[in-house]
Amino acid sequence: MSDGVGTTLVLQRGVFSGPVAATDAGLYETVAQGEAARERHRLHLSPGAVVDTDTYFGRLPAGYFRRWTTLTQVDLAFRFEATARSRVTVRGSDHTGMVHDLHDIDVEGTDALALTVDLTPFTDGGNVWLTFTAGDGSLTIDDVRWSTTAQQPIRQPAVAICTFNRPADCVTTLATLVSDSVVAHELLAVCVVDQGTDRVEDQPDFRGVSAGLSDRFTYVQQPNLGGAGGFTRGMCEITERHDNVNVILMDDDIRCEPESVLRLNAFANLTTEPMIVGAQMLYLMHPTRLHVGAEEANLEKLRAGRWSEHALHDADMLTERQDRIADAGYNGWWTCLIPAEIIKTMDLPIPMFFQWDDIEYGIRANLAGGYRTVTLPGAAVWHMDFAVKDHDDWTLYFSIRNSLITAALHSDFDTAPLSVLLFREIAQYLVSMRYGLALTMIRSIEDFLAGPEILEDGGRQALVDIRTERKRFPETTISPESAIPGASYDALPVHPAGIPPAKDKFDLVLSKRAVTQLTGRVQRGCVTIPPQNEHWWHVSLFDQVVVTDASGSGYRVRTRDVRLARQLTKRTLLLMRRFRADGTKTAQAYHDALPRVTSMESWRRLFETPER
Repeated sequence: MSDGVGTTLVLQRGVFSGPVAATDAGLYETVAQGEAARERHRLHLSPGAVVDTDTYFGRLPAGYFRRWTTLTQVDLAFRFEATARSRVTVRGSDHTGMVHDLHDIDVEGTDALALTVDLTPFTDGGNVWLTFTAGDGSLTIDDVRWSTTAQQPIRQPAVAICTFNRPADCVTTLATLVSDSVVAHELLAVCVVDQGTDRVEDQPDFRGVSAGLSDRFTYVQQPNLGGAGGFTRGMCEITERHDNVNVILMDDDIRCEPESVLRLNAFANLTTEPMIVGAQMLYLMHPTRLHVGAEEANLEKLRAGRWSEHALHDADMLTERQDRIADAGYNGWWTCLIPAEIIKTMDLPIPMFFQWDDIEYGIRANLAGGYRTVTLPGAAVWHMDFAVKDHDDWTLYFSIRNSLITAALHSDFDTAPLSVLLFREIAQYLVSMRYGLALTMIRSIEDFLAGPEILEDGGRQALVDIRTERKRFPETTISPESAIPGASYDALPVHPAGIPPAKDKFDLVLSKRAVTQLTGRVQRGCVTIPPQNEHWWHVSLFDQVVVTDASGSGYRVRTRDVRLARQLTKRTLLLMRRFRADGTKTAQAYHDALPRVTSMESWRRLFETPER
């Protein structure tokens, strides 16, 4: 798979087990009958056994290759050893999920087999996979490869990992990445950008892992500039050294599936035009569940993480199959490939520090450069479940501020409905006694209105400021059981939520709750509320609530504070007036500043600015 014309390009290999023992085998193959032993790329079936690869990592996403590449057929090859006549069946699904057989091949003895699979029927979607059926003897399958002959120079992959104080996780990700000899050989470069104080280079296994990559490995230390700064540095380091390369951005704390690197790179080499090719995300704590098949953003609602039409979301990949093609608006940078051509023809990411940097870049790549994003089924890594991360933390500041910046740059940015949306969300926080979260959101809007100067230090001061301000609010702290009012969590009455108000009554109910609380009327006493029931319309019925943190590591105690609620409400009303008056002018300021803040010169200044 080196550079050249007429080169064999492997689209994906048959993988029958995961990179670590804990990986669920059902994502790779299923034993439909009898017994089978599996290795990473080798499968041994006992007599009479049937093994099917209609699985997450076993399927070739034929519809995606038909939609985004020029492929009309794909080559399939594998080695076999059959002690009695056995059968290999090539199967496919169409965009409706209907399954049909494409090829039936009888095999016997020891040999290699090659055939061509026609992809023209998969224009609207569908997948292709293999089923192995052992006869009266055993059947061994080895070195399954789906490939094509590429008629253009092949770009090699390079990986850039951004890390912050997760040194052990980073080394584990590196070790898993290079544990696959084919992947390790194909990697043109690996760059680790370390922004933490607990250094990756101090880990005992670091030298061994990095030595295996020799001069292809780069280790960079820099001030903490968040994910935006870490990934941008990785892009710059790799593309300054290599012209013809596919840069794969990768989080430090994922569980890596090395095969995904080859699949992303092969797909990117075959697209009709340069594309951003993203890996999907499986949940680390629920490893067979898919986060979402493809995502898009709604800038009018300042919402990201919306699943695209036809995309699976929160789906069990032991039972679900992505047969319909889902168009992506962007891809998260937990693992995402960006060709050097896109990086070099566009400006760099915005120094947003954290949150929405990947979203904004994907949207801008499409709107400004015409570059599309595809999220490729069968290419995935495991990432910590978002559900175990509580919404009440400092990250909301960057999420709201950066979503406003993105909307200012890439939408009509109508300040009237946006102000209503923002006010409603802050009001919900206030009535549910999340005063620190309300302040976090207020500060994010105020800093957005301060204009692009807020980006000049890459977000470092904003991070310090919002963390400091949030400490004033007790409910932002995860407390032990000893801090709970009363004897214990179990001693307090539990109040699950009832029926929510009708959607057309939400604003009316919210207004009534706000008036009731701002006038200081007495509510009910202290209760516990399960985290799945902490809706504003339920929590707002009480004077004090204890809610288990989403991480399960402690509790959050929320207490009514009428004086504070009045102060924050007044501040919010004044802020919304200012937002409606100055929002359009502020949006234009971000437009004007975009070339400057995304330039190499601006980023170099940030990279070289010492930590305060």
